[in-house]
Amino acid sequence: MNALEKLVNKNNDDKFICVGLDTDFDKLPLHIKSSANPVLNFNKAIIDSTSEYCAAYKLNFAFYEKDGEEGLKILLETISYIPSNILIIADAKYGDIGNTSRMYAKSVFEHYNCDAVTLNPLMGKDSLEPFLDYSDKLNFILALTSNKGANDFEKLKLDNGKFLYQQIIEKVKEWNLNNNCGIVFGATNGEELKENINFFETLPVLLPGIGAQGGSLEDVVKSFKTVNRKSFLINVSRGIIYKSSGEDFAEKAREEILRLNNEIDKILNL
Repeated sequence: MNALEKLVNKNNDDKFICVGLDTDFDKLPLHIKSSANPVLNFNKAIIDSTSEYCAAYKLNFAFYEKDGEEGLKILLETISYIPSNILIIADAKYGDIGNTSRMYAKSVFEHYNCDAVTLNPLMGKDSLEPFLDYSDKLNFILALTSNKGANDFEKLKLDNGKFLYQQIIEKVKEWNLNNNCGIVFGATNGEELKENINFFETLPVLLPGIGAQGGSLEDVVKSFKTVNRKSFLINVSRGIIYKSSGEDFAEKAREEILRLNNEIDKILNL
């Protein structure tokens, strides 16, 4: 089963939540901190409690790379623990000259065996081609991000009348020859989402920014419902994995993803 098939299968089951495993040792429950391998034990417990109910997992590589060899070992073991029918997204935002990108692509898709990756397109098509050549994978390309700094460049208006993020989306559609491209579109940009959603056409969409950053789950789901599309993922990290700082953290994570799923179901079935 390739990456797109994993996404489609979960979306067809009305599962749209992507659990962000951006695990920070300082935020772990005290009883986990004292265990032999706290980050890995925490990740496994979260996966055990949420895998039945989520559509994907996203791992921000920086949270693991900072701990050097031990962190990368935990990253590999976490990825290996995720059930094979669930999409695994490497959140690394790669984008470099072709030969360097080829090595990054081999690393993320062959060594870490991830299904998908986030990419920065500002160096152009040749910087992404090594990733796009993996036809069985998915590439979520940054278009309009959820941070305030998106205003600095992504919302600049170009001479052709388009915003930069719209030009990026247009290019992504051109590059999607292997049907393995998607976009990252921040849920904090609710009005832009409504205005551009038809412009996305069939591109899968990864939407960070729900919860702590202020994005609205209801607005996102309604926008996709309006155009009768299901190819999207709503990323939630802190709101699920740190729902409780006690010994019941995994149970509370499960309860939160079930609550989010129920909220989505209500909106879709109105």
